[in-house]
Amino acid sequence: MQPPSDPLGEDRVGAFVPGPRATMAATGTGPLDGLTLAVKDLFDVAGALTTFGNPDWARTHPPAPATAPVVAALLEAGARLVGKTKTVELAYGLTGENIWHGTPLNPRAPDRFPGGSSCGSAAAVAAGLVDLALGSDTGGSVRIPASYCGLFGIRPSHGAISLAGACPLAPSLDTPGWFTRSAALLATVGEVVLPPATGGVGGPLLRVGEAWVNAAPAVAAALTPALERLQGEFGPALQVQLAPEGIPTLHAHFRAVQAQEAWAALGGWIAATGPRFGPGVAERFAAARDIAPQTAAAGRAFRRTLQARIGPLLAGGAMLVYPTSPCPAPRRDAQAGEQEAVRQATLSVTAIAGLCGLPEVTLPVASVDGAPVGLSLVAGPGRDRALLAVARHVAGLLGLD
Repeated sequence: MQPPSDPLGEDRVGAFVPGPRATMAATGTGPLDGLTLAVKDLFDVAGALTTFGNPDWARTHPPAPATAPVVAALLEAGARLVGKTKTVELAYGLTGENIWHGTPLNPRAPDRFPGGSSCGSAAAVAAGLVDLALGSDTGGSVRIPASYCGLFGIRPSHGAISLAGACPLAPSLDTPGWFTRSAALLATVGEVVLPPATGGVGGPLLRVGEAWVNAAPAVAAALTPALERLQGEFGPALQVQLAPEGIPTLHAHFRAVQAQEAWAALGGWIAATGPRFGPGVAERFAAARDIAPQTAAAGRAFRRTLQARIGPLLAGGAMLVYPTSPCPAPRRDAQAGEQEAVRQATLSVTAIAGLCGLPEVTLPVASVDGAPVGLSLVAGPGRDRALLAVARHVAGLLGLD
């Protein structure tokens, strides 16, 4: 496994895991012929260590015996793997920091975080080091880096793509996802890895009031022209309220469900190994360990309620529309309190698709103070390919490709 010899192999932004690159030639031909691929370092690549962003995980796990099926599918379609990308430790974070491997640079806003936990994959695509990159999304770890780095990104319907050969965080919330610089390629990747759509997507637009109010005024203002253009195509957006209990409730219940599952998935290894963690990671896992069972049960009950509210709204092909992130990427010198405030506001919005298992595409439509911000379209479960087709059409309308 040697670093690739082509110019795309030069890591100008610290996107790749340090050390020798895990590379692999295409194993077939298809719609991804000649394209370069990077994968987040929680997906297995045969013969390579999956470090999961932590040196003690790498120390206590052998090289992968086989390649994750989703990675194999991309190779079979003609893509060529040029490396594994950095992730937040055990994928439990949203800024993109990693004290062991280094925090990647945000190519579109170098003084700001790239977003996590799929930070390296986003940075590699935004810097033009690869054509596409695979990440994972539990609480927003594809959608938020895509928004922060000015990329197209997708969180598919939960369960639409196998996560065999991928390290877990919260299995009922975990999904793979991918980044590209064009909506056309985003859709092409979907044709390779997604099952056929179970229904179409054609509107109307449903403007999620809580998510727009939750966004910083400058972000809402920057995204409004794109929303107005979409209304010219799909008709006036209908205002909906998804959480009359208040949007912080979404964050609280999502956090409870995620935390209980994260400890169930990884707590045994943490307790047995006593791994070293960077700032904030140990605290998050300690909180996960101590989550009260009744708190997690309340989170799961709220998830069922939210699904019952949203399901009928999207059953006919409607789309939710709202800011992907309530703010641009935090600055790299942001204090811990500011980062936590951003995290809570962000998870309050990303929890909508996360708790309901819905496909969400983010489009890079605007910027605030020179930092990108994305607009999200969300469809009913199983309508991923149809949503990608709409995103491609919208990108053309907005002149994004």
